[in-house]
Amino acid sequence: MRRKLIALAALGLLLVVTACDTAARHDMAAEARAQQQGPPPPSEVAESCEVDGDRPKIGIVPINLQALFFNQIVTGAEHIAREAGVATQVVNGDDDSQKQANAIDDLVANDVDAIIVDAVDTDGIRPAIRRADAAGVPVVAVDAVVDDKAVSSQVGTANVEGGRQLGDALLDLSGAEGDVGIVGALNSTVQLQRQKGFSDRVTDGGMAIRHVVDGRNIQEEAQTVAENLLTGNPDLPYAYATGEPALIGLAAAVTSQQRSDEIEVVGWDLSTQAVDGLRAGWVKGVVQQNTFEFGYQSMNAAIDLVCGRDVPADIPVPTQIVTPDNVSEYLYYLERG
Repeated sequence: MRRKLIALAALGLLLVVTACDTAARHDMAAEARAQQQGPPPPSEVAESCEVDGDRPKIGIVPINLQALFFNQIVTGAEHIAREAGVATQVVNGDDDSQKQANAIDDLVANDVDAIIVDAVDTDGIRPAIRRADAAGVPVVAVDAVVDDKAVSSQVGTANVEGGRQLGDALLDLSGAEGDVGIVGALNSTVQLQRQKGFSDRVTDGGMAIRHVVDGRNIQEEAQTVAENLLTGNPDLPYAYATGEPALIGLAAAVTSQQRSDEIEVVGWDLSTQAVDGLRAGWVKGVVQQNTFEFGYQSMNAAIDLVCGRDVPADIPVPTQIVTPDNVSEYLYYLERG
């Protein structure tokens, strides 16, 4: 009888292990399919035209070429350019507003027909954009909102509203109690907007911002300041990261200090580190902007402008909220493009 019970118990355990293994393989296969499928293709490709007997040439000036985020914008833009038969020239902004301004001036001097720019400093870039406009070169601002009449079209996300969305998520998660640390980028207009939307929402809801640290939109610096934030606040229950480098740095700090059982994180933009945190459950939500769509829409707008067609002043691109429950659906954002 005892042997029979032991055998039945062993069989039951084998069935449980087999079921778990089958479920794990199913999840892995689903994630692999999602990653292989890649981003959704563009819904439209602008019709190109000739400029002085040649194909148009469009300059692209991203904030940097380190982050997946900006590489994916460039990838989306170049995808449309290839389909439309348009030449492109990419100039790395290298997180430097003056470099971006110089890049715009150089592109105008090199006779590009339009420019797409994601501005580090939305105020500091205005003079260069005005010079391009005066030279007859239309400028499409993508991601970072540049409030200037010289900008022909703006493609982007409502960053303040995205910050509010994460603030609402954290209020629900925390019961509107507890302190929050923020890893930001005080040199980035976009991330300051995200910080404001989030901070206003959580403080209005009853939470407190304990500290804000500045990672300057550079991954290594974000990790250093995040390490300092966690070391100086061993009881900090929640943290918010305003961009991809900030969230990568914060995730690295949480992991290195073995704090994943003690802190819950929300932030912006997927990366391998953010996905690992979502799978483990301590990253609770990530606002994911449709970076490829940013590229598609900004290049379509640039082509239309070059070819003399009307373009909306504002082209909004919706965001997606990635959680531990749906992260497998968004793994194509881990590809550089």
